[in-house]
Amino acid sequence: MFDLFSDIANWHIAGMLVAIFIAAMLRAFTGFGFALTALPVLSMFLMPSTSVSIIASLTLLISLPTLKSYWGVVPFPPIAAMLVLSAIGTMGGVYILLLISPETFKLAIGITVMIACVLLSRFRPRAREIGGPLAWFVGLSSGLMNGAIAIPGPPVIVYAMAVFPEPVKSRAFLMLFFLFSAIFAVSGFALEGIIRGQELILIALALPAMLAGDKLGFWLFKHYGNNAYRKIAISALFAIGATVTVKAIV
Repeated sequence: MFDLFSDIANWHIAGMLVAIFIAAMLRAFTGFGFALTALPVLSMFLMPSTSVSIIASLTLLISLPTLKSYWGVVPFPPIAAMLVLSAIGTMGGVYILLLISPETFKLAIGITVMIACVLLSRFRPRAREIGGPLAWFVGLSSGLMNGAIAIPGPPVIVYAMAVFPEPVKSRAFLMLFFLFSAIFAVSGFALEGIIRGQELILIALALPAMLAGDKLGFWLFKHYGNNAYRKIAISALFAIGATVTVKAIV
């Protein structure tokens, strides 16, 4: 076991747990932000393949027990095509992950997070019809990002903000989409042998922090879900993205 962690310091694991806790709280509160928040931090001291496998696995593990809290809030049939295209895109993205360097990986994460924050700050939700060519494009592009950097969020988050004006529906839609994205990603990583002994142990270590953050986030959403949480979340994510981008360039 110690050989598995010969390249990971104790403070790396501590930093991972703190990042997972905060990211899980944000996910439960807003419906998004887990990968956007945790992955930039994990990528500072873990290999890309290890980082993405931890994020995708934890997302799946936390999404299944909480399924009843968001299943049925939004209609499933209109987003089925999005999910199919997301699965196809994820398989392609996994191969991209195997080709890119850690430096490119970090830079891609930082830029992706900042772009997502800028788009989210400009979009104002209003009721629109779900589905159609735009939704299909969002599903495919989200899948590519899901497989390559375990961040399916940016395209689908912007889509959710544009389609669902109600926070409850937007949050439920995102949680449902990210559940399937996690299933696709974990399946792809497992098939390619990316999830190994070290990754499984780190996932087990991070799960309690994930569960604790999730419970706190749900409590906060129940009491403060209609307040200015969106601005706070976007500001925090942009700061993280900027930090990772600078570290990747310097």
